[in-house]
Amino acid sequence: MKRVFITGISGFAGSHLSEYLVKSDEYQVSGTYLTDESLVNISNIKDKLNLIKIDLNDAKKVKDAVRKIKPDLIFHLAAFPSPIDSFINPVKTLTNNINIQVNVLEAIKNANLGNTKILVVSSADIYGMVSKEDLPISEETPFKPVNPYAVSKITQDFLGLQYFLSYNINIIRVRPFNHIGPRQSSNFVVSSFAKKIAEIEKGDMELVIKVGNLNAKRDFTDVRDMVYAYTLAIEKGTSGAVYNIGSGVSYKIQEILDKLLSFSKVKIKVELDQTLFRPGDEPELVCNNSKFVKLTGWKQKISLDETLKDTLDYWRKIV
Repeated sequence: MKRVFITGISGFAGSHLSEYLVKSDEYQVSGTYLTDESLVNISNIKDKLNLIKIDLNDAKKVKDAVRKIKPDLIFHLAAFPSPIDSFINPVKTLTNNINIQVNVLEAIKNANLGNTKILVVSSADIYGMVSKEDLPISEETPFKPVNPYAVSKITQDFLGLQYFLSYNINIIRVRPFNHIGPRQSSNFVVSSFAKKIAEIEKGDMELVIKVGNLNAKRDFTDVRDMVYAYTLAIEKGTSGAVYNIGSGVSYKIQEILDKLLSFSKVKIKVELDQTLFRPGDEPELVCNNSKFVKLTGWKQKISLDETLKDTLDYWRKIV
């Protein structure tokens, strides 16, 4: 069995990745988590996982965990994930996301685990303010970041490249576009809409959703399809290479909201709120996934409508 180490195992993507891996007999799954509250995301498979409560900013604890587990595969998912929050506390976002990745990479280097494969998860946010001529976005598209989170992800991406070039560590980098689904924080637009609809249906709120920019277009993939892509990337990806992962189709946020509202049990009014607009909001992000698809044959299995319904049902159960 391959020994797998997932940082941020109880997070949004981490919980779905661990679920996917434990269904197979090929993997022995370990992972780190930061808060006990987050364990609700993996409560159904908790007994099948080796869980380590650790702050990845503690270099010694990271080193000890890596030496003990001796992983064959590392999925580095842990990070402060919110572009919106990064405007509020840019220093915290930058220092956390960069520091914890350095600690993971240093731990691998110092343990002499030359055969270990590491997936460094960057973000499509690094491309930022993309011009229409550069759509769809390939791996060669220039970076024009518009928030501190994106800058932290550029650094994570290039740290992965640097450790590959400097130390020949087996690092594959991916740049996922928006992934959505059950368990995503309500800090993100689709989950935020779904939570508000669920609260309104329950009678906890007035029949109004306040919204920001609905004209922005994004490339959405179900998180369960995304974590399957991560496993293909780490198994088939070339060390040192980088791959964009996304559906290749973009939707206006207005279209996403309209679909969610069509699944609602009540009639809800939409109101524009200028305070919800983000500084430098990118007009469109859409993925050119041809490099990754050619390598792996990956394709989406879950439709957008199914993802949105599952996300809404998730919030209906917990609000």
